[in-house]
Amino acid sequence: MAYVSGQKQTSLWRTTRQILLGVIVLVCLTLFVLWRIDSPRVERLRMTLADAALPSMEWTTRPAARFTNMVQDFQSYVRVYEQNEELRRELQTMSGWREAALQLEQRNARLRALNNVQLSPRATFVTGEIMADSAGPFSRSGLLNVGAGNGVTDGSAALDGLGLVGRISGVGEETSRVIFLTDINSRVPVVIQGSGQRAILTGDNTDAPLIDFVEDTARVRPGDRVVTSGDGGVLPADVLAGQVIVAANGQLRLRLAADYDRLRFVRILNHRPQPTIHRPGGLIADEPFFFAEEPE
Repeated sequence: MAYVSGQKQTSLWRTTRQILLGVIVLVCLTLFVLWRIDSPRVERLRMTLADAALPSMEWTTRPAARFTNMVQDFQSYVRVYEQNEELRRELQTMSGWREAALQLEQRNARLRALNNVQLSPRATFVTGEIMADSAGPFSRSGLLNVGAGNGVTDGSAALDGLGLVGRISGVGEETSRVIFLTDINSRVPVVIQGSGQRAILTGDNTDAPLIDFVEDTARVRPGDRVVTSGDGGVLPADVLAGQVIVAANGQLRLRLAADYDRLRFVRILNHRPQPTIHRPGGLIADEPFFFAEEPE
């Protein structure tokens, strides 16, 4: 009898599970069909069911939302902490550089005081805007909106924020013309740093002017900085022009430091060269000097 009763319970439980599974499948199919029907009445029914079900599920979404907010707050705190540590490291580095700069400034001041150094006066400058490239004798030049009334003189150096652009060639009262280093008529005396050799930067209407009249080209390396030499007293010395590059044919050319593609404003230096001594001073008297003989 016990065995028969156990079989009946097992059969009843199996039947109950099948009925529950069938009901769940039927409910899922009904919801699927209900959600797929495109009808205003069915849409209102779906909204009614959603309004009835969502408030009851709100208690399950609140913990998840709070946990998500906690994770986001923790991530923000970690980012703020990392940024704070990075700023502290940068501040320490800048403090070291500041201390080094102050020490160098003090040392420089002491050395100037000990040697009684007379510093050269700073060159003044005026900034002008390139308005147009009107007709003129140069193929690569620009017309500026500053002239003699602003203190611009013929032959002055023109620079952008990176390096030498060219020189002034032609000055009016309110306008002036700058001839670029790339113009075929441009000739600028330069020095190749590293080897210390002097050369002439010659424009040839290309974006990379030639470096001519170099005494020993074997001592020149690609990437050497090229600055103005100041020979002739027209352009100031030590103005960056660019870096040396070697063309495919072996010619030395210059990669310009100035950005001609975005050139709009240029700075005109009013360079006043130091006076040159052309004759000896008073070491030798103009007339012979004789000592007077003492009376006997």
